[in-house]
Amino acid sequence: QVQLVESGGGLVQPGGSLRLSCAASKTNFRSYGMAWYRQAPGKQRELVASITNGGTTNYVDSVKGRFTISRDNAKNTVYLQMNSLKPDDTAVYYCNRPSGTVPWSWGQGTQVTVSS
Repeated sequence: QVQLVESGGGLVQPGGSLRLSCAASKTNFRSYGMAWYRQAPGKQRELVASITNGGTTNYVDSVKGRFTISRDNAKNTVYLQMNSLKPDDTAVYYCNRPSGTVPWSWGQGTQVTVSS
């Protein structure tokens, strides 16, 4: 069973930055596309960003130009650099396989709170 461990969340003021990390206990991690999702209170989980095994990235419109997804296959880790954070970015952030694929077991997520 694959374990996903997210970290790096916290409380940040509007306009601030955070870098999230997700470590996956998956052999041959480099073969898999990965994605970041978020779930705000009372809302459904939404896909935020994805990266293919070849490094092609995609973003939801609301984060384009502010968030950057990347991966380090040697460390079995995917990252989400978040800049110019807004209160609407407040959510629990999770990583997993992209939409349309069979997801691995969800991790505990990491809380991001953007507030002054």
